[in-house]
Amino acid sequence: MEGLNIQQLLEGTKRFNQLQRELGGITHRTLTKQLREMEERGLVNRKDYKEIPPRVEYRLSPLGQSLESVLLAMHEWGECYGRKVSQKK
Repeated sequence: MEGLNIQQLLEGTKRFNQLQRELGGITHRTLTKQLREMEERGLVNRKDYKEIPPRVEYRLSPLGQSLESVLLAMHEWGECYGRKVSQKK
C-alpha cells in the first residue's frame, strides 16, 4: 500500500483526508500508520500548521521522489504484461 501513497504524493502535497479519499477503502488508522512509517524512513515530509481545525500536509521528500522512476517502470510493466500474468493459472 505504501506504493499507492507514494504514487498519490507524486502528484504534489496532499492533506490527510484528501489522501484517504483518493486511496479509497483505507482506514484512518492504517493510513496514519503508513504515513508515520514513511516519515520515519525519510520518504515523506509532514507539515503541521498547528491550527484548529487541524491542518496537516504530506509531501514526498527528495528520497521519496527518487522512487518515481521505479513506480513508473512497474506501471509500464503491468500495462505490458499484467494480462499475461493474470491469465496464467
